[in-house]
Amino acid sequence: MSKKKIWFVCGSQHLYGPQVLEQVETDCRTMAQEIQASGELLLDLEYHTTAKSHGEVLELCQAANVDPNCVGLVLWMHTFSPAKMWIAGLKQLQKTMLHLHTQFNREIPWGEIDMNFMNLNQSAHGGREFGFIASRLGIERPVVVGHYLEARVLNELDEWCRAALAWSDWQGGAFAPLGDNMREVAVTEGNKVNAEIQLGYRVHGFGVGELVKVIDAHSPDGVEVKELLEVYRSSYQCDPNLFEGHNLAALQQAARIELGLRDFLEEGGFKGFTNTFEDLCGMAQLPGIASQRLMADGYGFGAEGDWKTSALVRALKVMGQGKAGGTSFMEDYTYHLIPGQERVLGAHMLEVCPSIAVSKPKLDIAVLTIGGKEPPARLIFDGRPGPALNAIMLDLGDRFRLLVNTVEAEAPPAEMPNQPVARAYWRPEPDLPTSAACWILAGGAHHTAYSQQVSASQLRTFANMAGVEMALIEESTTVDSFRNELRWNQIAWK
Repeated sequence: MSKKKIWFVCGSQHLYGPQVLEQVETDCRTMAQEIQASGELLLDLEYHTTAKSHGEVLELCQAANVDPNCVGLVLWMHTFSPAKMWIAGLKQLQKTMLHLHTQFNREIPWGEIDMNFMNLNQSAHGGREFGFIASRLGIERPVVVGHYLEARVLNELDEWCRAALAWSDWQGGAFAPLGDNMREVAVTEGNKVNAEIQLGYRVHGFGVGELVKVIDAHSPDGVEVKELLEVYRSSYQCDPNLFEGHNLAALQQAARIELGLRDFLEEGGFKGFTNTFEDLCGMAQLPGIASQRLMADGYGFGAEGDWKTSALVRALKVMGQGKAGGTSFMEDYTYHLIPGQERVLGAHMLEVCPSIAVSKPKLDIAVLTIGGKEPPARLIFDGRPGPALNAIMLDLGDRFRLLVNTVEAEAPPAEMPNQPVARAYWRPEPDLPTSAACWILAGGAHHTAYSQQVSASQLRTFANMAGVEMALIEESTTVDSFRNELRWNQIAWK
């Protein structure tokens, strides 16, 4: 992703003459350099051009469409830029865009302001002209207002950059369900054709036997397996007897699965995968540590064939990269229902990403009690306290819905010595009764993408890029207000 860039584009017109346009370009280059030098943006922002005519706008938009490294466009009107010249280009533009409503000068130069200054610095009404045509064309875009070096403005630009990168990463990306969905489960199903049309990524199913052939290419006593076992030993808390006898054999199987999975994903160019304990033909154990470590490396994951959540985990990992905290596949597993202390214990059978761990994970082997396979290896840890969110993409048949709930993760109030899986513990906002009722009313799934790196506003931007509905459960939500929002959305999104 290091080659991905944001194009900084200015709007003007030939009416002002060459001297003014030279100054416009100088100012634009300076702005792009100063924003880049701030270090606040995930992606490089580079000045691309000043568009001054219908032909230049059209050429700009066509060039952006075919440049694989152009993630999106930040558009700014330095002077007045007649908006009819933007129509043809914007109608063809396929990359996402942000309207930066700013100006080169931070304040009005009271003693020096004259007509030349007024002609050059017309962002205040030039941006309104551009805004009209974007709205007239029905183009969804964020509008960021303020001086371009203001901390709030830079933060909003960075949030949009991250969402734009995740959206770009989905386009043409491939996800690999290994085996089908868990039988009789409804919410993990979905229309793969609609997903590719609306969301841009492809879902290609594979028989587990194809993966098993790759796993079997790795001998339990092979060099790669031995090297990976040493990585396990040095990276995690391990009991001394873990690398002996039947435990060693189980670890060797886990390492073979990880190596095979990694080979399979890399060879196929996949960005995420799924599996299910109901379809493990030829595999000795359900992938535990393999799924956890692959997620930590940036792959999306969904259990029981849940490819929509696998894709969303990947998107949130792309958005959150470099930020404190982590992102993981998650599931609301069980509740703590003491009045006034209602909390959720989130976990899964095995597959929670160690990027959210509060301390060094423990490596262990334990019986799964479901699926009928050998006891799998897994990493065990508590999640890091702090603000977080749960999100899920739902296929409602006639549309997709991105459902989000902000939460506050906490340290568990007691030890759980007999619970051999990774977990997180949180207070959903505004509270568990309201959150759970709203989530269920919205059709929310039990699987989620859980993140301490991504904000609800970023996901709102992402949903707008995707052209999908978003429903947010947060601190101010009530059941009645949320129920009404779902009713309004039912009309708006149909």
